[in-house]
Amino acid sequence: MLASTLMLIALLCAGVFIPVPYAEMSPGPTVNTLGEHDGEPVLQISGRKTYPADGHLNMTTVRVTSADYRMNLVEAVYGWLAHDNKIVPHETLYPNGKTEEESTQENAEEFTRSQESAKVAALKELGVPVKSWVVVSTVVKGSPAEGKLHAGDVIRAVDGKTVKEPADVADLVTRHEPGEKAVFTIVPAKEQAAAQKEKRPARTENVTITTRTSDDAGEKRAIVGISAGTDHTFPFTIDIKLADVGGPSAGLMFALGIYDKLTPGSLTGGAFVAGTGTIDDNGKVGPIGGIEMKTVGARAKGAEYFLTPADNCAAAAKDTPDGLTLVKVNTLDDALDALEDIRSGDTDALPSCKAS
Repeated sequence: MLASTLMLIALLCAGVFIPVPYAEMSPGPTVNTLGEHDGEPVLQISGRKTYPADGHLNMTTVRVTSADYRMNLVEAVYGWLAHDNKIVPHETLYPNGKTEEESTQENAEEFTRSQESAKVAALKELGVPVKSWVVVSTVVKGSPAEGKLHAGDVIRAVDGKTVKEPADVADLVTRHEPGEKAVFTIVPAKEQAAAQKEKRPARTENVTITTRTSDDAGEKRAIVGISAGTDHTFPFTIDIKLADVGGPSAGLMFALGIYDKLTPGSLTGGAFVAGTGTIDDNGKVGPIGGIEMKTVGARAKGAEYFLTPADNCAAAAKDTPDGLTLVKVNTLDDALDALEDIRSGDTDALPSCKAS
């Protein structure tokens, strides 16, 4: 008996003090994009007529343990047994030794990009013109472009050929052999900002960069060490006020909230709708992580319907909270059609999610 007791104590001590390479995901806060957060409206639109909107269009989140947190065996076992939590390898959330600071910065950048895409998608749906141009999103440290190009620089052309889409930049650069020179016609970020403020044409300049060979696996190609993206000018101001949230997964719900604020009537008809999903400038909805936690968090707050990216449907349908209807969406148009069915009470017409 004594030996068994001592062995049990030793095992418990080991479980408490020995770290394991796992992290935990759990349901996070859910916020109504049509309402307020910390005392101010989530969506603030000026320069354009807006309309009252009732009901809920809630974005959802997932809580994760920090990169520095070292889970012990007891916590891991408890998490595996808990219904609403999920234990995953630490590497899943923080690949390649990513630090907490790096992860936070990456999530903040993704959140900002998702807001921009949500605005563009909503305004396109409404037929409101949005001016767009290709910009330098990031510059790789130690690359040929470092010090010559900067984040926010507008790329007008490469080697005299006009750039219309971000993909055009890589296409034009890779036409070179490594070691050859590529000429970028750009508007520096500061000049672009000044030209917009002063409402005058922006001045361009040419920047010559010597390409080098790519480092990644596969066929070798010429690169300069940048990634290209898209920036926009909107005809009126749309601010999204939501701190301490990161990642791209609120894009769909932001787009719906903006659309609802800019159109008469209520998209939800007063229903409590939550959801998730990335969105691109053309309204395409993409998959996200932690879908099981998001449905649990949404239902706990009172959601009746959950707009679910098509690629997440099978996982979400495996364990749907009681009282929550999953609605499959591929695009912003799909989500708007589903909300019309919810408003009219024709819920049998809703596209459902099914477990594979």
